[in-house]
Amino acid sequence: MTTSNKIFANPEDLVPVLEAHRQRGEVIVFGNGCFDLIHVGHTRYLDAARALGDVLVIGVNTEASIRTNPNREPSINPCEERMEVIAALAAVSYVVPLEAALPIPLIELFRPHIQAKGTDYSLEQMPERFAVEACGGRIAFVGDEKTHSSSALRKAIDARRQ
Repeated sequence: MTTSNKIFANPEDLVPVLEAHRQRGEVIVFGNGCFDLIHVGHTRYLDAARALGDVLVIGVNTEASIRTNPNREPSINPCEERMEVIAALAAVSYVVPLEAALPIPLIELFRPHIQAKGTDYSLEQMPERFAVEACGGRIAFVGDEKTHSSSALRKAIDARRQ
């Protein structure tokens, strides 16, 4: 499958594809993030998420959704390019844009068996938890400890420029 075949600019277009996977008994895993500056923590998270099932769908935050979080810096790379990079990774089956502040609309649309979250989260920190459970899914915390971040990469780059 080519990278371009993995990207669905309109998430609703992915629904029948996922339904075909579901009818074959395949487990659908969903994850999301900004994925602005890719680092080893991202790849470990994505590999671990894919190991939970047969199909890994990733929602990539759009610039508008990133702006809704006051703790996030604006993205360096445009959403379309971040989606293309994520789609190029072997662990990832499909990529969609995440327009909302939270992944709840995509969870309700895709009804994944598993929602994969990084180890820096807890159930109490996940407003989408109830959407996952309402769809009959479960949450799994995957990846390594949160010792890598795009923010740390930005700081390291800035420090080297000085």
